[in-house]
Order: sequence, then C-alpha cells, then structure tokens
Amino acid sequence: MPIIIECDELAMRLDEDDLIIIDLCNKKTWQQVHIPNAVHIDYPMITRVEKPVMGLLPDPDTFSALLASIGVNNHSYIVAYDDEGGGKASRLLWTLDAFGFQNYSLLNGGLNAWINEGWQVEKAFPAPQTGNFKVSGELTAAVSTRDMVLANLENDHVQLLDARSQAEYTGNKKFAARAGHIPGAINFDWMDIMDPCRHGRLKPAEELKQALSERGFSKNKHITCYCHTHHRSALSFIMLKSLGYNDVSGYPGSWSDWGNSNETPIQ
Repeated sequence: MPIIIECDELAMRLDEDDLIIIDLCNKKTWQQVHIPNAVHIDYPMITRVEKPVMGLLPDPDTFSALLASIGVNNHSYIVAYDDEGGGKASRLLWTLDAFGFQNYSLLNGGLNAWINEGWQVEKAFPAPQTGNFKVSGELTAAVSTRDMVLANLENDHVQLLDARSQAEYTGNKKFAARAGHIPGAINFDWMDIMDPCRHGRLKPAEELKQALSERGFSKNKHITCYCHTHHRSALSFIMLKSLGYNDVSGYPGSWSDWGNSNETPIQ
C-alpha cells in the first residue's frame, strides 16, 4: 500500500472489507462530519505522559485493546487522517510502525482536502465492531530513545531532523526547562513540508527531496526525527518514508524529554 494515499484513491476503496479509516480530528468535528465509515480516536489515547515528558509510547496492551475496540484486525489496512495537516494521524501511523505494523497510509491533506474537493461525507456513526488487533510490545527500528540519540551524537551516519519552529530550535522560544536543540540537529519546520495551496497536503515529492538535499539529509544515513513530543515530527517521519528514506526513526518524548533532562547536551 502507498504510505501516502490521495483522496480519489481512497474514495474508490471505501467499500473494501479490510479497510479501517481512523479519524483523529477533534471529536466534535468527527461528530459533525467525517469520511464514510471512519472511526474516531482521541489523540491523547495514543500517547502517554510522564510529566514533564509528553508524547511517550502508549502501553502496548492498552494500544492493542484501543484499536481492537474500533474494529482493527491484524490483517486490516489502516488509513488515518486529521484536520491539522497530518501530525496526529502520522503519530498514530508511527506508533503502529513502532510496534511492527506497517499496513497503513496517511490521507494526504486529511479532512480539509477531502471536504474541499467535494468527496462524500457522512454524519452517521458506524456500528461498533470488535477486532483482534494485538502487538507484541517489541519495538522496531522506527523508535530512537534518548540513550540511542546520546550514543550517536558523534556518529556521522546518523542525522537528526528537528521539526520544530526556528524559534524553538534557536532557543528563542522555551517550552521545557532548557531551550535550544540537540547538538548537530538540522531544522526543518514541519510547516515547511505542507502545501497550503493544496489543502495542507505534503508539498510535491521533488520539491521536498530538493529541500532535504539542500539541508544535507541523505538516504544513506539514519535520520531520527524529533519535535517537542514527536507529534509534528511524526509527519516528518511519514514524509521521509514516502520519499524512500527507509532508515528513519522517531524520538518519543522528543524535546520534552531532552530539554527537561540535566544529563543531555544542548546547542
């Protein structure tokens, strides 16, 4: 399945038995309008908080039970969307990847593209279904921990993509005990990978590839994505994978973990 799916392709697949469409918009939005048969998940249910650290991976059993409760099976094909450009939906998909499930796609442009281009919507709530989704809890290479990042700060084959705003990256905006960025990290604001002229879709592939190349990112290196909680940078993770950057990971907790630790270097 394509990592990025367009509205027209999803519209043709709405009747497929194994398809599960997951809506990560605000719940009130989902109650008012959603893609046909979409089931809803509240974003906080797919992350875990240990203050001051946010955006940690959920407990695997809790995560499995949540997805099973909305009808997901181990053979399901999941398409996720939101109404904010793809961050929440991508975080769900990255979490699936972290637990070893890769049969997924991100709806390019999400609900904004779907509605603005006139595709079918509904207000009816799908009848609740129960699935058998279950993950083992063993994490894949899609996850990088603080210790892994620390151990590779001098590794020329590992790159860090900081998806926060430039003000956060430079330390002019502070949302943790300390401000700045992980040494050696390259800033690529998640807002700069979206195309506002196409309802918040990702920018065209060739444009993104050029932007990544100009910043020095390489397909021959491992790239770890982070932001403040690995919400924004989850979209960066999906973007990179869609462009053929196969050696990519995300850092759960991200700056809320790194910036609130007294044992991490800061640039």
